[in-house]
Amino acid sequence: MEHFIQLARQLNREIMIESQSPFDPVCPVNTPHPWQMLGCGNYAAVFLHPEYPDYVVKIYGRDEHGLLDEKKVYERLGDHPGFSVCYYTESRFLILKRIQGITLYDCVHKGIKIPEHVIFDIDQALSYATEKGLQPSDVHGKNVMISGNRGIIVDVSDFYKKEDCRKWKDLRKAYFKFYKKTLYHFPVKIPYFVLNVVRVGYRYYRMLKISKDYK
Repeated sequence: MEHFIQLARQLNREIMIESQSPFDPVCPVNTPHPWQMLGCGNYAAVFLHPEYPDYVVKIYGRDEHGLLDEKKVYERLGDHPGFSVCYYTESRFLILKRIQGITLYDCVHKGIKIPEHVIFDIDQALSYATEKGLQPSDVHGKNVMISGNRGIIVDVSDFYKKEDCRKWKDLRKAYFKFYKKTLYHFPVKIPYFVLNVVRVGYRYYRMLKISKDYK
């Protein structure tokens, strides 16, 4: 682990991470060899070193004060099959247990069936987090994975926020009302640009809904 920490520190010094807008995911400008980028989120990007396949480095590109909050979330969650594990934190980055699998977002893109029990796995993990005094937020198709045929939440960075978030409730509703009756039985590949239109459309729908509710 000590050698990997040194590699993570070097990556942290060399990497540049930017975002075009506060509504778009952050994205690395450069990824030093031999690191591989596994994904980008609202605040951070995740990297894999091929010599250490069991670990990933999550480097914050913005809202870096949230890193310590994320560390506290993992400490409170402890060892649970529905989440990753945080092994180490330092300025701007965390070292996490790598979860190998496929996101629900990519399942829809590739036409891979999403079993019903995966949805229930996420429900159970969220209930567990709530019992631990957390308030799960920002749980959506890009940070929920199928790994070993089970559902796992791979991003808990917003679990410390004290606000109601409907993303998982709405996704769950869409799964049973639409997906289970259509794409589950007749899986087809959905292009990313179509999924992105849905993602942006949902974001504006929630903004309008919230604005309407406050009037």
